Amino acid sequence: MFPFNFEWIWDMSHMVFMGGLWYALTILGIGVGIAAVVILVGLGYGLQGILLEKIVFGEAMLSLSVTAPSSKVIILDDDMVKEFLNYDNVQDVSPMASFPAMVTYEGLNSSMVLQGTNVKYFSYAGIAPSKGRVLEEGDTNKIVVTSATLQLFEIENPDDIIGRRMKFKIFIPVPGSEDSQEIPLDNDYEVVGVVDDQTSVSAFIPIKEFSSRFSIPYYERARVRVSNSEVLTSVEEKIIEKGFIVTALSKTVDQANKIFQGVQATLAVFGGIALIVSAIGMFNTMTVTLLERTKEIGIMRTIGASPFSIKVLFLTESIIMGFLGGVMGIGIGVGSGLVMNYLLNAVAVRMGGLAIALFKFPIAFLIFVAVFSAIMGLLTGVFPSQRAASLNPLDAIRYS
Repeated sequence: MFPFNFEWIWDMSHMVFMGGLWYALTILGIGVGIAAVVILVGLGYGLQGILLEKIVFGEAMLSLSVTAPSSKVIILDDDMVKEFLNYDNVQDVSPMASFPAMVTYEGLNSSMVLQGTNVKYFSYAGIAPSKGRVLEEGDTNKIVVTSATLQLFEIENPDDIIGRRMKFKIFIPVPGSEDSQEIPLDNDYEVVGVVDDQTSVSAFIPIKEFSSRFSIPYYERARVRVSNSEVLTSVEEKIIEKGFIVTALSKTVDQANKIFQGVQATLAVFGGIALIVSAIGMFNTMTVTLLERTKEIGIMRTIGASPFSIKVLFLTESIIMGFLGGVMGIGIGVGSGLVMNYLLNAVAVRMGGLAIALFKFPIAFLIFVAVFSAIMGLLTGVFPSQRAASLNPLDAIRYS
């Protein structure tokens, strides 16, 4: 029976504790580097989402915005709208007429732009209401105003203008002169919705409110709805040949995505610097582990362990360390991002703003980070594992 040796137990306990602490600190270091990457790239995804969530997809992605050049040599009128409708792969054309107007609201008078269009224009242009609704089929004496119009009348809460009424006088240019003809719109128009537009003091009414009172001389712009995304370019080229200015929302989205891909790559580079430092720390840990376990390796080789088994042992440890560091980094990064989202939203709502997600973490990106961290662990463990497998068993046993 062996004697009970407290010193031996203390040495073993101390060795296990220090070894575990060394591994834990290494995993924590990897986690901090991974967390830096997760947070910075998550910020890029969040900024991208804030921009693109303002765009209503669907029909808006299949429409072209057509405007006439400012020279007025080419005019967008009913004849041109009918010509667009005859193009192959064009399903619909929704024009918009725009005229300067005088608005009367609760005894206050001001100038603004009054825009007449049909119901489909809103979906083709990707215009969604921030309060209330947009125009619908069968609407009469209804109007949708922009958020800039609320500022004109010093209205802070959009709910306060829903259901209120406005009167208008519009000014139609007289052909061949610089004069304009004043045409009052006799009806009172009920505000049914507000759209988010801080740059234009304007409003939308059904275009029949114009066409029933006068002949519309020209349209400011039109939305051309095509059948599918493959024909966008061909239809665009036909319209440009007529001398019109054409823009497509899909191309704007593509350009924005490319810009944010560059932003995400730049942020990832800064995070990658911290990741490189973590990788160096992990490599250092595996090298120190090799020195500390040299005698242990010699014993394993002596009792029959092959060099391949030793190599697999070291590689497995490094992969597990890398993966655990990645999981810890994901937890730290996502947790920090969610906390910052909560704090920023709390401040924004308290100050009367809107809640936004400044940090976003797509599941595919997080899975990639976890896999990448495991691969990083594998790569940092290759050299120490090869050295461990190549040790001479007798020299390793004599190592102290």
